[in-house]
Amino acid sequence: MKSITRVNSKNIPSMSLKGCLLMGIKFGCHGSTWELDYDKETDYLDDIMDTVSKAGFKGIDVQVAMLGKYKNYPEKLKKELDKRGIELAALTVPFSWENDQETKEEKEHADYFINYLKHFPSAVMNVPSRVGPSRKNLLNRQKQIINCANALGKRAFEHGVVASFHPASPATSYFRTKEDYDVLFDLLDTRYVGYTPDAGHIKAGGMNPVEIVQDNLAIIKHVHFKDCSNAYEWKEMGTGDIDFPTIVQNLNDNGYTGWIMVEEETEDVATDPNKVIFDINDYVSSKLQPIVQTVN
Repeated sequence: MKSITRVNSKNIPSMSLKGCLLMGIKFGCHGSTWELDYDKETDYLDDIMDTVSKAGFKGIDVQVAMLGKYKNYPEKLKKELDKRGIELAALTVPFSWENDQETKEEKEHADYFINYLKHFPSAVMNVPSRVGPSRKNLLNRQKQIINCANALGKRAFEHGVVASFHPASPATSYFRTKEDYDVLFDLLDTRYVGYTPDAGHIKAGGMNPVEIVQDNLAIIKHVHFKDCSNAYEWKEMGTGDIDFPTIVQNLNDNGYTGWIMVEEETEDVATDPNKVIFDINDYVSSKLQPIVQTVN
């Protein structure tokens, strides 16, 4: 396997990213509340945008499989977002990356959405690695994934698009524990790729979300919030054991001006995801929004 240049993110100045044009932290919704499967093709994004807008959120981050009729028409998506007074905060574009370098198909897929995001100057390309069948050959798989993420991130950066890597916590994820995160932060080339902390996945991986966010503030370009208990069970926002107010305070005090995307994976989302979004906004409005400084 080809060697990977190791980059110590703690010693590199934070890259100048277009996400920094946002005036203060904004709260939006991730599409996983409606559909958790990254690959399930859906076409009800209009309904999601309606709910997000009516609930009082400012933007959406959706899996590319949920773009539906807008997949080939970014201009139409922008028009519909503008009509509702919300923004595209990010597109979530998952990859398996099972080789030392991106395959031709993976590169083409990534480049399509890099070009798509040029229509949304403040949006992020949120990049999770897919969950594998096992954690065999773990370090080798981790190196392959980050090598490909770095290559994607460099191309995105050259085209004015922000890419940000998103770890997850299922049992066979390649980046789920503190030891995995140590490898991630050692290999990630933060000149070109940011980090998307997901508070719920950090907690479910046995770590403290407050500490992980605090230790990596300089490289955070996008944020996901969902709640989790100390027993590693998904909870309604504000009823688990994650200290969201402290995370928001630390992000705000550090000058973070990106998005926080909220989501939920409880059983309630299967029956009424729209109600869940309104309930989450009650928590955000009362507990988190007041922390955020208003920049005039």
